[in-house]
Order: sequence, then C-alpha cells, then structure tokens
Amino acid sequence: MSEIYTFELNENVKREHVFYNNRYGIQLAADLYTAKDLDKNKKHPAIVVGPPYAGTKEQGPGVYANELAQRGFVVIAFDPCFMGESGGAPRHVSSPDIFSENFSAGVDFLGMLPYVDRERIGTIGICGSGGFSLSAAQVDTRIKAAVTCSLVDMSAASKMASPTELLAEKKRLNEQRWVDFENGYPEYIPAFPKVPADSIPEELEGAKAEYFSYYGMKRGHHPHALGNFTTTSKLSLINYDLLAHIDEISPRPILLIAGENAHSMAFSETVYANAKEPKELYIVPDAIHIDLYDDVHKIPFDKIENFFKENLK
Repeated sequence: MSEIYTFELNENVKREHVFYNNRYGIQLAADLYTAKDLDKNKKHPAIVVGPPYAGTKEQGPGVYANELAQRGFVVIAFDPCFMGESGGAPRHVSSPDIFSENFSAGVDFLGMLPYVDRERIGTIGICGSGGFSLSAAQVDTRIKAAVTCSLVDMSAASKMASPTELLAEKKRLNEQRWVDFENGYPEYIPAFPKVPADSIPEELEGAKAEYFSYYGMKRGHHPHALGNFTTTSKLSLINYDLLAHIDEISPRPILLIAGENAHSMAFSETVYANAKEPKELYIVPDAIHIDLYDDVHKIPFDKIENFFKENLK
C-alpha cells in the first residue's frame, strides 16, 4: 500500500489499510481512520469520504478523515475503482454508476465493524465525488446525512455545450472507440506530470491553472493521481444524469459547502435549488475550489462536525 500522503497524520489518529469489494466484485483499497483512544466497546458514528475527480485517498479524503477521526468519527477514505490501489481494469476508466456504488460499498464495510452504529453513517464527497455521493444517497437509505465540498456534478459538466458541439464531441469520442479497439487498450492521456512541477505552465489559465497548482505541484501531487480518465469515459457521463432524483434524499439532510470564489459554485447552487428540505448551502468566505481539498484553515470542520453530530443521532 502507498505510504505517500500529502498531509501529516495526527499523532492521536490511527490509520489502517483495508480492502473490501463493491457489489460488482471489484476490490476497493481504503484507509480506515480512528482515534487511538476510541472505545471499541461502544458504537460510533461513521463517515465515507470520496476524493475529487481523478484524486485518491492519500490526498483530500485523508485530510478530512484525519481531522474527523480526532472528533470521534470512524472514517474511511477510498480509492475509486480503476484508480490508485483499488481494482478494476482497464485503469483510469470513469463510470458514474460504479463511482456512485463505491460510496455504498463503503457503507457496507463500515456497517460490518462492531464499533460502528449502522444507523449513524454519513458521506462526504469532495469535488466530483460530491455528485457521486449524492447519487448514492438517492437510493441508499443507509446514508443518513450527506456533505459535499466544492461539488461538481460530472454528468452535468460533461454536457455543458451547445447541441451542435455535443454532437461533434460524441462523434469524436466514438471514432476514438475504433482506435481503442484496434490498439487493444483505451487511450489515456494524463493531465499532470509524473514529477511535481515548480510552476504552473504559462499556457494554463483559470480552472486548469488552479487544478495544476494542486495536482501538478508539491501541494497535492501524488503518483496515483495524474489526472484525466480514458478518453472514451466521457461517453458514460454524457449519457448519465447523476442527480435526476436529488429530491428523493429528503427527509435525510444535505449540507453543500462551497468556496465564495469557487469556479464550481453553480453546481452547489443547482443542487440546493433542486433538493428538498432539510438542506443547507454554506459558503466559505475567501475560498476557491481547491481550498476545500486540503486547507484545514478554510475547510469548516466545526460546521461539518456539528452537522453530523446533529443528524447522526
């Protein structure tokens, strides 16, 4: 298992590597975080944390798990299927259905731990995992409360184009299928360097430059998270609506956390508008999208702790 992490483990927290299968039989690799003094003779609330799109457990999810374990929660941070140390082939495939299922698989695992209360399990989805976690919660009633941070609905993002542009993109991607079939493997083009860069490439602007400042540089670089998925993966996202049933999560609560200056703010606002009560949109002052990946001074952990303690009773 990887021992490369983008943050320091708190001295009062225990991290354990674990493995379990999802309902497709694909093995997931995860890290289980608990306080070292956790009383395992009692039942505790638990949380499943998913990474940003193309991220891994050693990055943002571990930051959240490390902090929340100190606050009494049992937390797992996982590698999505086809990513990191989880199973699945070919590598770097994106599947909205399987990525949503990964959250329910985490609930499966936590529910088998004798010191976890099955009636007190929640989720946190960061960036793209925000959409996947809410998609899981739409059908998995065992998820009693859901938090998203810097939410991006990847199915909606994949359709942000005019009908003409979208048709052209479908044609391009399907032409690539012929190439992949002939080659015997799908095209995968990493977005970030294998070795952390010292600066952001001059040609990158806006969100692309922001993502590079995390994934492509020392701050968040990890060899298992070089960005992008197989080129034809986008077809599944175009053909999928992750949050078509967002209103069915109610009466279970949703907390949507977004940075005041985040380029992704509109996704949280849309979900908030479409979801039913109880729901809350919480704006973090002076924060951009990636600040909610790992900036422990801006991530509102007190807010998250209080939300789960109130709703995982």
